[in-house]
Amino acid sequence: MAAIGTFKAAAVQLRSGTDPRRNLEHTRALIRAAAEAGADYVQTPEMTNLAVRDRAALFAAIRPEEEDAMLAGLRALARELGIVLHIGSLALLRPDGRAANRAFVIGPGGDILARYDKIHMFDVDLANGESWRESATYAPGEAAVTVDLPWVRLGLAVCYDLRFPDLFRAEAQAGAGLLTVPAAFTRQTGEAHWHVLQRARAIENGAFVVAAAQGGRHEDGRETFGHSLIVDPWGRILAEAPDAEPGFIVATIDPAKVAEARSAIPSLSNGRPFAAPRPEGAAP
Repeated sequence: MAAIGTFKAAAVQLRSGTDPRRNLEHTRALIRAAAEAGADYVQTPEMTNLAVRDRAALFAAIRPEEEDAMLAGLRALARELGIVLHIGSLALLRPDGRAANRAFVIGPGGDILARYDKIHMFDVDLANGESWRESATYAPGEAAVTVDLPWVRLGLAVCYDLRFPDLFRAEAQAGAGLLTVPAAFTRQTGEAHWHVLQRARAIENGAFVVAAAQGGRHEDGRETFGHSLIVDPWGRILAEAPDAEPGFIVATIDPAKVAEARSAIPSLSNGRPFAAPRPEGAAP
């Protein structure tokens, strides 16, 4: 899709709690403020509707997509404000009884332009004693998704997907010039890897990256890193939330910079097929 001029992108930083109604109120206020600051595209973080670690409490709170009050409320808000609204993800109840970690891109008319279910599950034991088993609760997605906005093609991802560069390369090769990583990164992993991984995904694909984050100490006990980012195709940070406090950041996106970066470093076109080494212990 041909780029049409520049636009302003915003990343909303949240500290979602256990009450979806209260989370909707806070999210609405920050989205409205970002739009008043001139944002044409606004992104919220992973788990915008609620952050609940306890599995039973999570399933007691979530609803199917067609019944989710936050999705309905934010579709109406996008229509009211006339913006593209990217809901980083919502926890939703699937028809099979499992949960989905699902992102939505909402058009200025309130219509759903794209859906994406998080592919990579965060099944990790951290050095500080935290243990996460997303696959015990959430059904992983199976497909990469891109969607055309009025200015640029957007590629979707969620949080832990950031550590799997093949996903972003596939989206860039499909024409995405804006890659997205709404997240709820833990404080520990965020301090170590958040900035370098976001910048790496931008540099290696010659693409903008927008990453709205959860931040701070949540009601369910988790602590997330914050530091929402907007990065340009050369790896420069255009905007960053200074800490883990709720708020928003805004930066101007010039899609022409994507073509400039990809012309200067044509890694997307220079890639070559190669034979991979056999895994250790595999039969010859």
